[in-house]
Amino acid sequence: MCDDDHGNGMARRALFVTGAAAALTLGSVTFASGADAAGGSGTPASGTETRTVRGTLPTGSPDFVYLPVEVPRGVREIRVAYTYEKPSVPAGTAGNALDIGIFDERGTDLGGRGFRGWSGGARSEFFLRGDDATPGYLPGPVRPGTWHVALGPYTVAPQGLTYEVTVTLTYGEQAATPKPVYPPARARGRGRAWYRGDCHLHSWYSDGRRTPAEIAALARAAGLDFINSSDHNTHSSHPHWAGQAGDDLLILLGEEITTRNGHVLALGTDPGTFVDWRYRARDHRFGKFARRVREAGGLVVPAHPHATCIGCGWKFGFGEADAVEVWNGPYTPDDEIALADWDNMLVASVRGARDWLPAMGNSDAHRDPDQVGTPQTVVLADDLTREAVQAGLRAGRSYVAESKLVSLAFTASGARGEHAGIGERLEVAPDTPVTVRVEATGAPRCTVRLVTDEGLLFTSDPLPVSGSGTVEWRTTAAYAAYVRAELRHEAAAGPLPGALAAFTNPIFLGAAR
Repeated sequence: MCDDDHGNGMARRALFVTGAAAALTLGSVTFASGADAAGGSGTPASGTETRTVRGTLPTGSPDFVYLPVEVPRGVREIRVAYTYEKPSVPAGTAGNALDIGIFDERGTDLGGRGFRGWSGGARSEFFLRGDDATPGYLPGPVRPGTWHVALGPYTVAPQGLTYEVTVTLTYGEQAATPKPVYPPARARGRGRAWYRGDCHLHSWYSDGRRTPAEIAALARAAGLDFINSSDHNTHSSHPHWAGQAGDDLLILLGEEITTRNGHVLALGTDPGTFVDWRYRARDHRFGKFARRVREAGGLVVPAHPHATCIGCGWKFGFGEADAVEVWNGPYTPDDEIALADWDNMLVASVRGARDWLPAMGNSDAHRDPDQVGTPQTVVLADDLTREAVQAGLRAGRSYVAESKLVSLAFTASGARGEHAGIGERLEVAPDTPVTVRVEATGAPRCTVRLVTDEGLLFTSDPLPVSGSGTVEWRTTAAYAAYVRAELRHEAAAGPLPGALAAFTNPIFLGAAR
């Protein structure tokens, strides 16, 4: 499977199984001990040592290939660089893509106790030492023992994936590791109010190109009250958000858990929480890590469940989800499919087949020209705190808007003054008249559509050029078990509706089943 070539030969080659997912362990890379390099004095050596490993992975390789590195005493820094060939492939055939990360002497066991960083395919080299590390990696002591460079062959061309990994150790005194400081769990807020947020954002700590400072500035410009960090498979950014929070911006911490069978947001976890991603749906491991997210105070939110990129489609089901990201970035056909799929889940919920699952929307912004806050989730929360925002999202007291310019008020009322808002239930008898009311601003020429468990039942005339208008519709709980609102832009020619400008979570009508 591999043709490895380094100065010390290949000590071992083995296939081992972690859970139900196979991984390949290559031969160990060894170095002279720090004491030996210092002439046997036992004091830390100076200088560097480098080893290079070359090999080829065939198609069908395991998801993860581990290169053991025997780190001696006296090392102050590890630096890893890698390259791989990208041969031409026929149209429609996946080429080579190789991710990389590292685990320390505590091992590679699922759960990530030894995790020290991951950059996926975003970087060709990285380093880590006591006081600093490449974005995506964790500064800390370089302790002696068996470390593992983790290679992730995401896709392999028919010709195979030929790679080269170079490991350089620098000897010397260990640097002290700074104590992390994290953003506060509350901002000033306005009491119980509607707060705008974007919970899917990538910085240069994974495959984004923006610093936390740049993202925070863009969030403020987009009219956001809160954001959530969600770098791929690493929590290394968490300490770097503290300086960007303020009375006007709540910063939640999380991760985008990026598996080979779909991506899921860990939204608002405790600072410093890492959640492992090295499993597929067939391994039956996701429930354990969803519980890990909730034990760390976070929400489990499958992201872009119908995205067409390799590994992006969601395969784990929604039984462990607290919400689902229905709208991801600029509105596209896969968002339309996600909206329809979510609506089918709402229908199943009112038929008693499952609990209902709130929807949300986020930008998934990585770099220019990606717009932070397009779209954004607007949530009714008791205050601008981590717990209050999460409670509003979990309860579905929210709607999604394409920008800060778009606002909605959506209510249902009964004949005797009963009243319910987004994510709530209007408890009325089946034949009691119900008035549904939508007030919209910032949506010129958009139409209001009201969707129920029986389908699309009402479409308004276009709103005026001012973008503001009010629409009312009357129904009963016997006719509609829930109703949700959409704001749609004018449609292009053809049968498809226009792109969303906003949509709400449902209001449920009648007694709960």
